[in-house]
Amino acid sequence: MQHGHDAHAERAEAVKERMAQIKHKVIVLSGKGGVGKSTVAVNLAMSLALSGKQVGLLDVDLHGPTVPQLLGLGRATPAVLGETLIPIDVGDNLKIMSIGFLLGDREDAVVWRGPMKANMIEQFLSDVDWGELDYLIIDSPPGTGDEPLAVCQAIGKMDGAVIVTTPQETALVNVRRSVRFCALLNLPVLGVIENMAGFVCPHCGEVTHVFSRGGGSSMAEKAGVPFLGSIPLDPAIVEAGDSGRPYVEAYPESVAAREFAQAILPILALDDGNGSGDAGVVDREVVKQEASGATAKAKKAGMRFAVPVTNDVLCLHFGHCEQFVLVDVDTATQEVTGMQSLTPPEHQPGLLPVWLSEQGIDFVIAGGMGGQAKQLLQQRGVEVLTGAPALEPETLVRQYLAGDLQTGENTCDH
Repeated sequence: MQHGHDAHAERAEAVKERMAQIKHKVIVLSGKGGVGKSTVAVNLAMSLALSGKQVGLLDVDLHGPTVPQLLGLGRATPAVLGETLIPIDVGDNLKIMSIGFLLGDREDAVVWRGPMKANMIEQFLSDVDWGELDYLIIDSPPGTGDEPLAVCQAIGKMDGAVIVTTPQETALVNVRRSVRFCALLNLPVLGVIENMAGFVCPHCGEVTHVFSRGGGSSMAEKAGVPFLGSIPLDPAIVEAGDSGRPYVEAYPESVAAREFAQAILPILALDDGNGSGDAGVVDREVVKQEASGATAKAKKAGMRFAVPVTNDVLCLHFGHCEQFVLVDVDTATQEVTGMQSLTPPEHQPGLLPVWLSEQGIDFVIAGGMGGQAKQLLQQRGVEVLTGAPALEPETLVRQYLAGDLQTGENTCDH
């Protein structure tokens, strides 16, 4: 046991020494897969490199490392000096390292539990010699699970996160989940990039907005974070990825390349003296639970609570209440900005979580709630607090925001 503790301490010290040579560390996150996060990470890193900065791009997606393929490095093997890994140079200013380089047969499935992932990532970070860099861009796997948490814990001080999303309104819940994850780690959100925002005609170059225009900026505003830009879906992006050449390098005058150039401005501004965030030391399981919606207090401008009530006070059973009272709150001032009562649909298993998420609910305060309902709500990014007393909805919300809400056991166990 002591030997394992010593090894962890040695790796932590090695990571600290490696990271001390890098001015700015930025992690790229997404609340779900399929949003083109790795493509965005590659082109952000290349945009920074083209601006004259010394940049490293680190791919820590254990289950789907795509950075090597996007850069034509699918069969590349990094040099090893002793126990040190040397990143692969791509151009004059960009270095690449992917955990995919070390996974043996790259078509095999990786089936690892959380502690194994954390140990692998920590060792990976300690063994890679980046040298001196202006920026390290970290491409994290989708979601708010073990890998991004392990990276943030291992590195400690980071400058912030860039969150990648798509234009649909339904993607807002995934942005909020990522924002809450960052808030729990005291990690600044540098902004949101809206990917696949419109389609670029390959013949005339005109951008057609398949979804409503301005959805990304509206989404960022609702989530209380900066908006960095909209990247249209250009067939040339797919072509560039398949050929292993970064899009912004291959098509520097394109609409999407100009959007990437704008998106990196807040990252370049870090050199103007803005400090790094400090992720600090956190408990792995607590952060995983809170990021998925257990009991964290959201750090954003507005929040909508739902309280199941009967006879004007909290109903002790979530699924059998007369009404839901929706309470809108300005979390900056902790003032209630609006209240309304809604009659729920007839009780059916699994229906209420869907209905509540459609009402834009961020947080449910309940007396008792079954495990399935709680899980369904959390999957939709709705936070849940159970064991609340039978008080009026506004009182419950105010007590929660003030940190004074006293809770007991969940009164429903099915």
